[in-house]
Order: sequence, then C-alpha cells, then structure tokens
Amino acid sequence: MGVIKRQGIKNTIATYIGFVVGFVNLIIIQPNFLTKEELGLTRVLYSFALLVAMFVPLGIGNATTRFFPRFKNLENRHHGFFGFMLLFPLLGFLLAALVLYLSKDFIMGRYAAESPLFNEFFYYVFPLTFFVSIISVLSIYCSSNFKSTIPTYLNDIVVRFMAIAVVSLYYLKWFTLDQFIMAFVAIYGIQMIGLLVYIFQFDRPGFKIDWPYFRKQNFVQLIRYGLLLWFASVASIGLKFFDAIMIGQYMPLAFVGIYTVAAFIPTIIEAPLNAFDRIAASKIAFAWKENNREEINSIYQKSSLYMFMIGGFLFLNVNINIYDLFTFLPEGYDQGAPIVIILSLASLYNMATGLNAAILFNSDKYKLGAVFLISLAVIVLALQIILIPWLGMVGAATATALASFIYNSLLFWYVKKHFNLQPFEKENKILLFLIIVLFAVGFLLPSTGYPIINIIYKGIIISSIYIAFVYLKNLTPEAFDWLKRKK
Repeated sequence: MGVIKRQGIKNTIATYIGFVVGFVNLIIIQPNFLTKEELGLTRVLYSFALLVAMFVPLGIGNATTRFFPRFKNLENRHHGFFGFMLLFPLLGFLLAALVLYLSKDFIMGRYAAESPLFNEFFYYVFPLTFFVSIISVLSIYCSSNFKSTIPTYLNDIVVRFMAIAVVSLYYLKWFTLDQFIMAFVAIYGIQMIGLLVYIFQFDRPGFKIDWPYFRKQNFVQLIRYGLLLWFASVASIGLKFFDAIMIGQYMPLAFVGIYTVAAFIPTIIEAPLNAFDRIAASKIAFAWKENNREEINSIYQKSSLYMFMIGGFLFLNVNINIYDLFTFLPEGYDQGAPIVIILSLASLYNMATGLNAAILFNSDKYKLGAVFLISLAVIVLALQIILIPWLGMVGAATATALASFIYNSLLFWYVKKHFNLQPFEKENKILLFLIIVLFAVGFLLPSTGYPIINIIYKGIIISSIYIAFVYLKNLTPEAFDWLKRKK
C-alpha cells in the first residue's frame, strides 16, 4: 500500500486544491462573468468532445493499464509500447473526425431549435476532441508508470487556473466570443503538450515498436481486450456526460449552464476516489498478474472504508448547506439545488463501494464488466429521453443517479460472487447510520436568516460530531495515527 498511499495522498491534495480552484471558477467566476447560455455552450462543447474522444483511442487506454506491466522495461524503452499506444488515438481520431463531419447535419439539426449557439461553434469540437483523447491516453501512460501526481496537478489545477484567466479576459472584453471559445479549446492543447514534456522527463519512451516481442506477448489479445473495453469506456463517460448533451437538445443552453454548476458540486464528494483510483488501478493490475488476492482484498476494503468516511463527511457538509450556498449565485441558479442532492447520493454510494470497477476490469472477467457498462449506457440514454421532457433538469439528474446505483450494485454483486471479495465490515454500517442521523439533524437545525452564518454554524456542529464519533469509535484507526503518536 506504500506507493498507493503516497501517491493517493498527493493526488487527493492536488484534487482538492483543484476543487478549490474549480469552485472559484465554476461557482463564482463563470456564473457571474458568463451568461447562462455562454456557460452552457462551453459545457456542451466539452461534453460532446469528451464523448467523441472516448471512441478515439480504440480502447488502448484500458489495455495499457492491464498489459503495460508485461512490456515495462526502461532499458529497452518498454519495447516501443509508447509508439504502439499512440497509433490508436491517431487512427481513431481520423475515423471519428470523418464520421463526425459526415453526421454534422444530423447533429446540428438536433440542436437547432433549443441551442442554436452550439451549431455556430460546432467545428471547435474537432480540435477539442483530438486534445482530450490524446490527454486521456497520456494520463493513463503516466499512471501505469506510477507517475500520476503531475498529470493530476495539470488536470485539476493548471487547467482550471487557465480557464479562470480565459473567462476573465472575455469578461473584460479583451476577447470576442469567437476568440474566447478558441482560447477555451487551446487550454487543452497546452495540457496535452505539458503531459508530453513530463513523460519525456521521467521516462525514455520508445517509438520504434519491437514487433517480435509484441508477438511473443500475444498483442492480439491486448487489442481484443482494448476494443471490448473501448465500448465500455464510452458507456462509462456517457453515464457522466449524457445529461448535459441531452439537456441541450430538449432545453435552452441556459439550463445546461445551471445544470453544469449544480452537477459540479457533488463531484467534490468523489474526488478522493478518483485520486485514489488513478494509482490503485495499476497496483491492482500488477496484483492480478501475480494472483495476489490478499493485496487486492486489502486495497478493496481500505478503499471502501476510508472513501466512505471522507465521502460521508463531504456529503453532509455539501447538502445540509446547499440551499444557503445557492443564495450566493445569480438569480435562477437555485433551481439546481435538488440536482445536487440527487447526484450527491449517487456519488456517496460510489465512494462506499470502493474500487470494485478496477478489480473487475483488471481481472480475467473483464468482459462482463464491459457488458454491464454498455447495457447501462443504453438504459441511461433511454431514461434521459423519458425523464428530461417530463422533469427537466431533475429528470437528467435522476437518470444519471439511477444508472450509477445500478452499475455499482452490479459490480459489488459480481465481485463478491465470483472473487469472494467484498469491502463492507461493521465499521461501514456504523458510518452509514451516523451519516443518516447527521443528515436529518442538519436539516432540522434552525435558520438564522443569514446564509453565511447558517453555513458556518451548521458546518461546525455537524463536522465536530462526525469527526468526534469516528475518532472515539476508532472506525478508521490509521487516519488518526499521527494524533496518537503525539500523545
């Protein structure tokens, strides 16, 4: 757990610094510096590009996480794995760009009525898709080399600072809208270049592919695995970004802007899991290679308990204050409060179930995991089509949350049944009871009539009880080791 703990802590710190910056960017800067329609435009462009970008790598990202341990050899430049890996997104982008261009009339027709501004900037999807797809592959390569901290800082901090700068310059009228969108896309180009520079600093990646070695390692199996997980990756990202894309079809872009702000807030809850997963997935892949189930079980149980503890703390502080928080945003954004609560419940459940996805997708049963994801992508798309016209933004959030609940439950069931691994112990049950009680208490606490005072005093009361209970019951002993050493 040493490497995981060190990089997990570093990634979590970077992620939370990024969330502070992201909070300033998306909760303070963008709602006040951009119109709801302009904010919605950037979200739809990014979500659309990200969804297309999931097709581009042709599954090489998932294959890298699982199979790179077989090729890792610094002296031989990993047998040219880096060059082999880059072939896939380059070929995939050419295919995706061709399909996107041929389908542009159909796509633009879907947005013409409610979101015509998206059509004006549709062609920016092409470079944005290229940058995002290459970034995803390079980030996975870094994680496979246990070098996930710098990519995390780039993605979670540097990119968000650049976004604040670009939005601010547009607000000061230094940019036209065209120049603003161009600069917005360029941010991801800079991130891509930064990752390439970093990789060549810590590694000696080879572009010359050692084909005899690849044949010896059965690279056809690698490609087959990657292509299957390719569809699963699209489904996984779709679960998170279908909502913004679909809202833009059924409702004006202004509602996409409101939804974007609301949907950002629950991501704070999942931040530790995302940070932990970046390094733990590679460790689990190595453990499966050695059939070290004891290590996998240890990672699984600790990830569930500690992520549930942190997630519960964040869940409480976010949701008991959510209505007061929205009073600081421009008029109309308070419609997003129910969205925060719905998506927060899904985020907390995802935290509680730990690294079940990493365990399944790095095992020899990965095919069923892909089936789960692809099936759920179809389900969430159907739910979005049904619920958005009926319930609007709340329908989009409900569809996303339901899909997340179903997916994590299936993963939990399968990992328990086929690997005899399950993360829950009595401490998890006690934490669940504590979270439910404090959530009810938080909403019963009286309002002072001043939002900022409500946020402070409720946060202090709930946080103090939560931390004291966890400490006194010794639910997560390692979390307080430093305190005990000082006594």
